[in-house]
Amino acid sequence: MIEYIRGEVAELTPARMILECGGIGYELNISLNTYSAFNGKKNGLIYVYEVIREDAHLLFGFSEKTERELFLMLITVSGVGPNTARMILSSFPPSELIQVIANKNETALTSVKGIGLKTAQRILVDLKNKVKTASIGGDSTSVTGTYAGGTVAEEAIAALTMLGFQKAPSQKAVVAILKDAPGLLVEQVIKAALRML
Repeated sequence: MIEYIRGEVAELTPARMILECGGIGYELNISLNTYSAFNGKKNGLIYVYEVIREDAHLLFGFSEKTERELFLMLITVSGVGPNTARMILSSFPPSELIQVIANKNETALTSVKGIGLKTAQRILVDLKNKVKTASIGGDSTSVTGTYAGGTVAEEAIAALTMLGFQKAPSQKAVVAILKDAPGLLVEQVIKAALRML
């Protein structure tokens, strides 16, 4: 089991990053919160969860232990896999997700793509005693800049398709969001699109 990787950020997009350590580039699936934490940084430490399947070995990366703990709790819920857990963590900062679960907010959870009412209820029932509002260590998801490799719209659409959305609806949502608020950062556009799609 890999606990964490410390290295140089070789590539960073809102859905994945490549962290180079000892001459090896590790591809990590990340949430928008982790993207925000690493945006603009040249190196850093990322906490890791490894998923080993018959057809793939996947690494999921988290900027803080709280986010990884929430991810691990979410994937214990029936019907919530690693990609769905990442989608939930992209929709809410860890502190906000803890509040959503503590307050039994079904509406907030069902606003996430792929989360129906039954899954939301299962998450709330299974995790209500596992998360404690006292464990909130502050919201470390400050927004800092946009991805330098492309326009906000292009990067948002690419991230949404990597998260499993169809390209056409993603483009439509991103264009609509940027038409109303052209100054948004890429992570803000993606979060808004996640609520629309």
